[in-house]
Amino acid sequence: MSFPPRVSPALRRQAPKLAQITEDVLFGDIWQRPQLSPRERSLATVAALVAQGRLEQLSFHLQLARDNGLTREELVELITHLAFYSGWPTAASALNRLDEE
Repeated sequence: MSFPPRVSPALRRQAPKLAQITEDVLFGDIWQRPQLSPRERSLATVAALVAQGRLEQLSFHLQLARDNGLTREELVELITHLAFYSGWPTAASALNRLDEE
């Protein structure tokens, strides 16, 4: 995956402005800020998505986390840790997504 990531053609077709904001603001600005590394941003993003059960976006961000240097073992540990805070079902669902990668 190249960085910054490009949005899907479907999102670009459905909501061109959202696609532009995603690329220009989210990945072109926020993810580029030096206060957190891409690895740290991936940890925070994956944790938020797991805790909220946002599985549709999780697959993309699990791959981005791997591209940003997180290992599978670190992601498993993160998800295990989150099971105590976000619940077993969210952790189990996240682990299923991780196994799909």
